[in-house]
Amino acid sequence: MTRRKFIGLLGSATAIVSSPLYAQQASPVIIGILHASSEKESSSQLGAFKEAMRQLGYIEGNNVRFVYRFADGFLDRLPGLAAELVRLNPRLIVSSPVPANLAARDATSTIPIVMASGADPVGFGLVKSLSHPGGNVTGLTNFAEDLAAKQLDIMRELLPHLARVAVLINVVNPLHKPQWLETQSAAARSGLVLIPFEIRSPEQFQQAFDAFTQGQAEALLVPPDVTFFTHQRRIADLAAAARLPSISFSRQFVDEGGLMSYGPDPLDNYRRAATFVDRILKGAKPGDLPVERPTKFELIISMRTAKVFGIEIPQALFARADEMVE
Repeated sequence: MTRRKFIGLLGSATAIVSSPLYAQQASPVIIGILHASSEKESSSQLGAFKEAMRQLGYIEGNNVRFVYRFADGFLDRLPGLAAELVRLNPRLIVSSPVPANLAARDATSTIPIVMASGADPVGFGLVKSLSHPGGNVTGLTNFAEDLAAKQLDIMRELLPHLARVAVLINVVNPLHKPQWLETQSAAARSGLVLIPFEIRSPEQFQQAFDAFTQGQAEALLVPPDVTFFTHQRRIADLAAAARLPSISFSRQFVDEGGLMSYGPDPLDNYRRAATFVDRILKGAKPGDLPVERPTKFELIISMRTAKVFGIEIPQALFARADEMVE
């Protein structure tokens, strides 16, 4: 064998060893996934993430193994679930949304954490800044704390005489504080009266809608919250029974019978999270990877639910919608 040929073969072997697919011959990389919602409700998001990982060369059961922990909307379970993942010593943890991100951060300062979604990472102390996160956390933000103003504007465009808006508030979620302040400010600018109900348990949803009826609410705002996301079918059903046109942050809320949703595309966030994972697995430090903002916000309207309520969608709103669900 010539020296040139030997060097060429050695270079090829080195390339194979450095490839993610080389892990077929070694132990699969363990990636922990901590989600505050349920396996069912997060399935489309995690499916988008795993497909993006597959396209990057990471094949589940071959060179990568995903270990899941779901809180099912019970946020007090997250610290224990995060601790379980850390004990498994994964190469990194993918978490979502804010309560899960905080639980993962509190459980480890050494294992890299990729936020697939979450509001205000600077305000919650997860990163030093969006451009220079520092520490072991990076990923994507969803600006969930800043959606209320736009959502109320959309609801007022749909219902020009709107005066009283019901608002669900999950006081167990630390995100509720900046959300509620932003909602109050947006309502004051629009001259709207808010009818809030503080939720501490999913068992209180019926009680909340009874209070909304007594308060003569005319529409419902469902803020970004993992418990509301987990129980969005229940909320949509109660809103229909109470004759409350509703708007949420979740596109799936419309699929479950809600009237409208406005917010960032969650599937896009999870696909982009895979690129963070790939870069970290290849040696990048999470503290050096800038946190990314959402690139796409979607307005989804259910024509089916609008017909049930007897609401005609204004042409201007119809034209702006990204999707009209029949």
